[in-house]
Amino acid sequence: QVQLVESGGGLVQAGGSLRLSCAASGRTFSSVTMGWFRQAPGKERDIVASITWLGGSTYYTNSVKGRFTISRDKAKNTVYLQMNSLKPEDTAVYFCATSQYRSSTDPRRYGSWGQGTQVTVSS
Repeated sequence: QVQLVESGGGLVQAGGSLRLSCAASGRTFSSVTMGWFRQAPGKERDIVASITWLGGSTYYTNSVKGRFTISRDKAKNTVYLQMNSLKPEDTAVYFCATSQYRSSTDPRRYGSWGQGTQVTVSS
């Protein structure tokens, strides 16, 4: 199993920035892809971005392209999500997760999840 701990959420005004971190421990060698998901109240949990551990290949959902950047520090077993130009519609609980599948966008293919961190963007 992989243990994941997110940090970096908070309250920010529209147009502001936040950086989320996800520290992984345990059987991290079994992870092929790290993903960031978000879930707003009453909505499904959707992919935001993902990155492969080895090659660093990235994926972004259309609504965050050009504003968010996912990166990883293999030495620290940590994945980051830099969020710029935040909008009120980005408000959600953000989760990181690991998958044994390459660049999957399906949350059902992610086996380990963090506890989530709240991001609130005020207008």
